[in-house]
Amino acid sequence: MKPNYVKLVENTPLPRIALCRQEFAATQIEVPQAAVAEAMKAACVDKVRPGMSIAITAGSRGLANLPELLAAIVHEVRERGAHPFVVPAMGSHGGATAEGQTALLAKLGVTEESLGCEIRSSMDTDEIGVLDNGLSVRMDRHANSADGIILFNRIKPHTSFRAPNESGLAKMLSIGLGKQSGAETCHSRGIDNVGTFVAEMARMKLARCKVLFGIGTIENAYDGLARVVALDSEGMLEAEAPLLQEAMRNMPRLPLGPLEAPTASGDLDVLVVDEIGKEFSGTGMDPNITHRFTSDKMQVHLHIARLVALGLSPRSNGNGNGAARADVITRRLEADFDREAVYANAITSQVVKQAKIPMVMPCDRTAIQTAIKTCGAEDIAKVRLLRIPNTLKLEYIYASEAMLPELRERPGLEVIGALQEMQFSAGLLHNPWPEVH
Repeated sequence: MKPNYVKLVENTPLPRIALCRQEFAATQIEVPQAAVAEAMKAACVDKVRPGMSIAITAGSRGLANLPELLAAIVHEVRERGAHPFVVPAMGSHGGATAEGQTALLAKLGVTEESLGCEIRSSMDTDEIGVLDNGLSVRMDRHANSADGIILFNRIKPHTSFRAPNESGLAKMLSIGLGKQSGAETCHSRGIDNVGTFVAEMARMKLARCKVLFGIGTIENAYDGLARVVALDSEGMLEAEAPLLQEAMRNMPRLPLGPLEAPTASGDLDVLVVDEIGKEFSGTGMDPNITHRFTSDKMQVHLHIARLVALGLSPRSNGNGNGAARADVITRRLEADFDREAVYANAITSQVVKQAKIPMVMPCDRTAIQTAIKTCGAEDIAKVRLLRIPNTLKLEYIYASEAMLPELRERPGLEVIGALQEMQFSAGLLHNPWPEVH
C-alpha cells in the first residue's frame, strides 16, 4: 500500500533537463609512473639506502591513479635496494579494523599483487609524545618500526576546516598514521581545532619519527593527475602550504556565480547527486562543492535549498558518511548505509551529526519530487535544478529548463543535449551520463 506521504508528492511536476558540459583549464599527466620517477629524482629521496625497510602510506581516498602511483613508488624504492611495504594510513576508516582497512584498499584497486609488496595492516600504535595540551601523539606500529617512512597522499582542501595544511601529507602523518586512536585524539577538542592539531602532531612526528620524505599529488578539475611532487621531511609543512592553494584553484565547481570568483555567492533550488561515497570525498559529498559544511565557522557562499542523494557507491563499503548533509535520500541508499562504518567515523571525529539519516523516500522519482515540492521556489514548474554524478566529477551536469538561458551565456559551458523529460525505470533515474575516459 502506498504511504500517504508519497501521495503528497507524486503529482509534483518534474522539470525537463538538458545535458551540459563544463570546460576547466587543466594539466593532465598521462603516465603516472614516469611522473613518480621524475619526482623521486629529488635530493631528499637519497635518504633511501640499500637494505632499509621502508613503510609507504596508503589512504582510503579514491586518488587519481592510486594503484599505479603506489606501485611506482614501491618500484622506485626497490630499485634503490630497499625493502618496501605498504601501511594502510586512514585513521578510523574501514570500520576501524585492520581487516576493514585492507579490504578498503582492495576496493580501491590496491592489493599486494598490484603493489608487488606486502601490506601490513594493524590498528596498533606507539605513543610518540604528548602535546603541551596533554593530547597523546600516536603512530602506526608497523611504520614506527621501519627504518624509514614515505608519506603518500593527495594534497587538497579539507571538507571541514581551513588551515595552512589541510588534507595532504601533514594530515596523512598526524591522523592517517595515528590510526583510530590517533585520529580520535586529534578530533577530541572539536572539528574547529583539528587544523591546529594536525600541524602540531605532524611536527612532533617529523622531529621524532623516521619520516624520510613525502610524495604528494595534485589533481585537476577532472579528477585527473596534474602534478606529482617530492617534499623533504625538513620544512615539509611549509612546502606543502602553497601546493594546497594550487589544489584549491584546480577544483571544479557548480556553474553558479561569477567565473572569476570561485567563492562567489549563488543560489539553487535543488541539487541532485547520483552517488555519494568515500572515493568522492572523505565526507561522501564534498562541502567545498555543496557548501554544506559540518562546522558553522566555514564560510558559505552557495545556498542550495534542497539536496537529494540517490545512491551510495559500492566502493564505500557501506560508509554512508555524507548522507546527513542531504535533505532527502532514497530507500536504496538507506539500505546500503552501514552503521558500523559510519558510526566509527562519527565517534572518532566527534561529528555525530554526520551519522544522521535524512528523510527517506521510496525511489529516485519520489525523492526528487519531495525536494522540488519543499524547496520554496516561487514557481516549482520553473525550478532551478542541477544534477551531478557526484561531487568529484563535474564536467557533465544536467540542468533544468529554467537554468538554460543563463548557462548558455556562461563562458566555458556548453549545452550539448536536447531538452528531455526525466526518465525513470522502476523509480530509478536514468538519463545516462556520457562515458568519461
